[in-house]
Amino acid sequence: MGPTLWLALLGFLLWNALSLHVDPARVARGLARAGIVFGRAVPPNFERWELLVEGVVESLQMATLSTVFGVLLGIPVAVTAARNFAPLPVYTAGRGIISVARTFHEIIVAILFVKAVGFGPFAGMLTLTWGSIGFFAKLLAEQIENIDRGQVEAIRATGATRGGVLVFGVLPQVLPRIIGLTVYQWDVHLRQSTIIGIVGAGGIGTTLYNSFARYDYDFSLAILMVIVGIVLLGEAVSAVARKRVQ
Repeated sequence: MGPTLWLALLGFLLWNALSLHVDPARVARGLARAGIVFGRAVPPNFERWELLVEGVVESLQMATLSTVFGVLLGIPVAVTAARNFAPLPVYTAGRGIISVARTFHEIIVAILFVKAVGFGPFAGMLTLTWGSIGFFAKLLAEQIENIDRGQVEAIRATGATRGGVLVFGVLPQVLPRIIGLTVYQWDVHLRQSTIIGIVGAGGIGTTLYNSFARYDYDFSLAILMVIVGIVLLGEAVSAVARKRVQ
């Protein structure tokens, strides 16, 4: 890169900093306020443990149900999105569904579902299910496209229907991948369920948002510690399950 490009890059970064009002004085004030918040948050307050348990249970329920529904809906979408199995119009439609499902961040989808069905874990479950379709179907479709064609052709040569080819020629080859993706998706949903609650989609995230809104920083710290525990537990369960599948 020549001097002109370096100067242009430096000018662009400076323009970004000025546009975003990056001010050292504001950073200093923010650090001072952060110190006050952290000071009020320690020690964590677990007295309202009933709210914690309720939020954790909601997050687990949302993660589990959305994983189940996402897998059940994602499998047929994956079949239609596999180029080696679906006709071109069906393949195009399947890929279109995956693209739409993967376009928007879960927070945006959660806001839409909250507006549609109201606040609570039902909106969160729908949000995570929608996200599953894009993620799960995309990876499974790629796995189907890489299966051994010989086994499929052998099943087809017996006169099996398209459904029979799927069940006996495709499913045995992709079943370990389905199990692995299901476990991983549950782990991801467990993490996401702690985020989408901030917009009113239920789970422990809603409990966290409410505690911040009431300036109950000691209770907020307790919730954050529980969220860390949930994520670590999900990671451990996911790792053990994936190891058993492999």
